[in-house]
Amino acid sequence: MAGSERYDAIILGAGGAGLMCAAVAGQRGRRVLVLDHADEAGKKILISGGGRCNFTNLGTAPDRFLSANPHYARSALSRYTARDFLDMVERHHIAWHEKTLGQLFCNGSARQIVAMLLDECAGGDVTLHLGNAIADLTHADAGFTVRYGDRTAAAPALVVATGGPSIPKIGATGFAYDLARRFGLKVVEPRPALVPLTLPQDEALFRSLSGVAAPVVARAGKAAFAEAALFTHRGLSGPAILQVSSYWRHGQPIGIDFLPGRPNWLTDAKRTRPRATLRSVLGTLLPDRLAAVLADRLAIDTPLDEQRDAQLRDIEAKLADWQFQPDGTEGFAKAEVTVGGVSTDGLSSKTMAARHLPGLYFVGEAVDVTGWLGGYNFQWAWASGWAAAQTI
Repeated sequence: MAGSERYDAIILGAGGAGLMCAAVAGQRGRRVLVLDHADEAGKKILISGGGRCNFTNLGTAPDRFLSANPHYARSALSRYTARDFLDMVERHHIAWHEKTLGQLFCNGSARQIVAMLLDECAGGDVTLHLGNAIADLTHADAGFTVRYGDRTAAAPALVVATGGPSIPKIGATGFAYDLARRFGLKVVEPRPALVPLTLPQDEALFRSLSGVAAPVVARAGKAAFAEAALFTHRGLSGPAILQVSSYWRHGQPIGIDFLPGRPNWLTDAKRTRPRATLRSVLGTLLPDRLAAVLADRLAIDTPLDEQRDAQLRDIEAKLADWQFQPDGTEGFAKAEVTVGGVSTDGLSSKTMAARHLPGLYFVGEAVDVTGWLGGYNFQWAWASGWAAAQTI
């Protein structure tokens, strides 16, 4: 430990969770060092929400998060809420708006959120060091020693806030998982989440719809989301698909209801427009290119009054649960977050601390807690960072 700079806590990762933890701990009087190999803080914040940062969601609740332990997030989320973060945003005079479904965005730039967090860190005299990877990290009775660049720092507390492997182009890695395993913690298999799905070659007809979007209900297993789906040159995307991707497993089908909330739409059309075709009726309800492809797949081109009601009900049922069999996802490169991560079995839900190793904490995306699309993952970053900061 000789020659080391001494701190109360060293935080690895200058993203949302790390900066939040540092700011709160610093303002509690702790001497805090934040380290990140990136040359800029908050890189994931900066690219989020189309550059406007969907910084939280007013509908935040534990049931909107995936984890092997569905109750783990409850404590932190209840103690640091979306309203708490919004209070900070308003204190910093950042204009915001609610888009849909409780999603809150900056009116201006995501840079305002990073600047706010850095201002809060400055208010706690936090030391921030960017641009050097961790060269070495050791643990002894007195705590943790970290070597970075030509410097060494030591502290009794180490907070791992390095995220998951999603979006590697901004420097994301699985570093947190390696560290967790090294210190005896389990890792739930990480996989891409909030990610577009790819379709096999035999669905090439749907690839002709690249760029077409429609409001749908998408399902994977028991999970269902009513939002827009977007066809791409590789498969399926859009908010509804990104949402179900977090629940989807290889080999599972995805069900799409192309006409949600419209029971008996085709049998009703037979009564009101008996000489209409399936193609023409679909054309009034869906984007024209999508209507044409679906009608072609269903291969019924005679007028509705020439079809039995049973046949029409069968078509209604198919379009209410159209089955796609994805062959994969677009991977971590396109995934907004990661499902899985450091197992919550070994962590305190109140403090985020490792149960068997005092002083070691994991927060944010590194942990096996993954939110829905729409600001939930940022709220987990704020809440988990705040929780750890109460005890370091």
